[in-house]
Amino acid sequence: MSKMSTEPVRHALNGPTMGTRWSALFFAPLGFDPDLVQAALQAAVDTVDAQMSTWRPDSDLMRLNAAPVGAWQDIPSDLARVLTIGLAIGRASGGAFDIGQGDAVRAWGFGPAAADPQAILGAMQAPHRAAHDVLELDGNRVRKMAPIALDLNGIAKGYGVDRLAEVLSSCGILDALVGIDGEMRAMGLRPDGNSWTIAVEAPDRDRRAPHSILTLQDAAVATSGDYRHWVTVQGRALSHTMDPARGAPLLAPPASVTVIAPTCAEADAWATALMVKGVEAGADLARKAGLDALFLSRDDAGGVHGIGVGKLFSSKSAATAPAVGD
Repeated sequence: MSKMSTEPVRHALNGPTMGTRWSALFFAPLGFDPDLVQAALQAAVDTVDAQMSTWRPDSDLMRLNAAPVGAWQDIPSDLARVLTIGLAIGRASGGAFDIGQGDAVRAWGFGPAAADPQAILGAMQAPHRAAHDVLELDGNRVRKMAPIALDLNGIAKGYGVDRLAEVLSSCGILDALVGIDGEMRAMGLRPDGNSWTIAVEAPDRDRRAPHSILTLQDAAVATSGDYRHWVTVQGRALSHTMDPARGAPLLAPPASVTVIAPTCAEADAWATALMVKGVEAGADLARKAGLDALFLSRDDAGGVHGIGVGKLFSSKSAATAPAVGD
C-alpha cells in the first residue's frame, strides 16, 4: 500500500489590481482548497483600489479630493491607515514623501489624462504646502485645511501587499510571499526552512534582469526607480517620481532605491522619499531613520553602481548579491 503524501502543496495565486497584478505564493497541506483564499485576496486588493485609486472618479480618495476645505469627511479605515502612514513618513522625511502631489502627477501625464502644458505650468508655479501640514486626521475622518489634491501612488501598492499578507494570516497561512508589481512581503519561511528569495531588478528600460538577490524573512521590500514609468520632454526621459519642491519630475534621481521595512507600505513610501532626496542626502536620511536601503546609480559609461545603507546592506554586498533578513 502506498503512503499518503504529507508534502505541502505549492499554490501560486494571482489576479488583477491597480493596472498590474497581485501574486501570492504559499504551501498548504494536501486537500487545501485555494478558491476561498483567492476570492479573499482579490476582495482585499479590490477594496484598496476602490478607496485609493486616482483613476476612478468614484473612489474614496477622489471624493476626499473633491470635498470642500475645512469640512470633515468620513473615510474608510483602510484609507485612514494609509493617510496616517503617509503623513508620518512625510514628516519624518522632511516632505520628501508627499501625498499631496496629485495636481503635479496629473499635469505631467502620469494619471488618467495626457500631459497638459498649462496644468504643468500651474503645478510648478503654485505655492506648495506639504500634505502633513494641510491634512488633519481624527480616527476615520479627515479634513483639508487648504486646497490640496492627494495622490497615493507612492504607497497604495505597498499597502495592498500588506493587505494580502493580512488576509493569508487570517486564513492560517503564516509562511508566504506576496506582492504587487515588484513590491513584495515575505512571511515566515519556505517549507525547507530557508528564507524567501527576491530579485532586485537592474535599472534597465529595455529589459528585465536581476541586479542582485535578497533573502527575506518577515520583512517587506519596495523599489522606486526611473526606468519603468517616465515622460520624454525635449528628448529627456523624466521619472514619474515628483519633486514636491518643484511640482515636476525629478531631474537627476538615482536609477533606483530599494528599501527593506517591516511593512510594504512603509517600504514603498520610504523608497519614494529616498529617490527624491538623492543618493547622498537619501543615504544620510536612511541612516537617521534606521532604514536598510540600496541606492543604484548609473555612470557615464552605462554601468550601475550600488551604495548600501543599514545593517542588511553594505557597499560591498550591494554591488553583488546582498542577503537580507536572515
